[in-house]
Formats: sequence, C-alpha cells, structure tokens
Amino acid sequence: MNTVLIVPGWRNSGPGHWQSLWAAQLPGAKRVEQDDWLWPRRTAWVQRLVETIEAQTEPVVLAAHSLGCIAVAHLPTAVAPRIAGALLVAPADPERRAPLADFAPVPYHCLPWPSVLVASDNDPFCPVRLAGAYARAWGSEFIRLDGAGHINVASGHGEWPLGRELLRRLTQDTRRPHAATA
Repeated sequence: MNTVLIVPGWRNSGPGHWQSLWAAQLPGAKRVEQDDWLWPRRTAWVQRLVETIEAQTEPVVLAAHSLGCIAVAHLPTAVAPRIAGALLVAPADPERRAPLADFAPVPYHCLPWPSVLVASDNDPFCPVRLAGAYARAWGSEFIRLDGAGHINVASGHGEWPLGRELLRRLTQDTRRPHAATA
C-alpha cells in the first residue's frame, strides 16, 4: 500500500481545491505543510517535503500542484527509493513570478520514479509548451487538457475525477521506479 502525499503549491490549496478534498477523503493521505506559503524558499520547501516523505512507513505517491511540482523536481536522489510515483499537475514557471524565483532554475533531468504531468493549454501560470518540456525532461507521461486553466478551484476543478483516476493508476502501479538517465 502506498501513502498519498499531497504537495500544494504557492499559497497552499484552499477549501474546495482538489488537493484539499483528496486530503480529507483518501484514507491515510498526508498533506505537506510549509512554514511560509507566501514567500517560498526552495531549501525550506524541499527539506519539509523530504522530512514528510521520510516520516512515512510506506512508499509514497506524490500528488503535487503548481510550485509543488517544482519542489518535487528538486528532491534529492536519496529519497527516490521511498517514492512510488508522482502526479504532477499544472506545474509553475518560477521564472514568471518573482516570489517563486528561488525555485529557478527548474531541474531538467529524468525523475527516478514513474510520473504523470497534467497541464492545460490555457494555464496562466505556465505555458503548455514549457509544461511539455518539463514532462520530456522529467520522463513523465504528458497529458494536455484543453481549456482547464490552472486546474484549480478558479478553473472549476473541485473533485476533479480525471485526477483521481490518474492517482489511482499511479498508486496501483506495481512497476519498480525507473532509473534516472543521463
């Protein structure tokens, strides 16, 4: 059994956001809490994510949104054996927003675990071409949605059934995490 770790992005995920709903509904799901949601620092965010991963007794599947996706990409390889997969939704572009600049540059290397990246063709926080470039670099399956915005409450994504199905697929995937390639 895998533990689902909810990894919110900049400003956290408020009530009604699919991440908040999943955290309340999924048995055993844990939410990564950051000390500063408004002025994120990469070192602090990644360290908190590492601590949360290491505190779990089972392998984890990460359900990340926005800046949470970029924090996942910055994870050290030492935690890779603890990660069974990652659902990366609407990644942020830290070079477009000053409060996120500490997360740049975004790593462009293959993630050592299975991952699915979901992005929208009209996300105001990350152009879909950049999201596609992240997916290629990270070795992620890429799912492009039409007109889904930032895949959050503002764009009409509360429960988000497609995301739940993608998460279910990742949590039931019994493949061993793939090795990073150079």
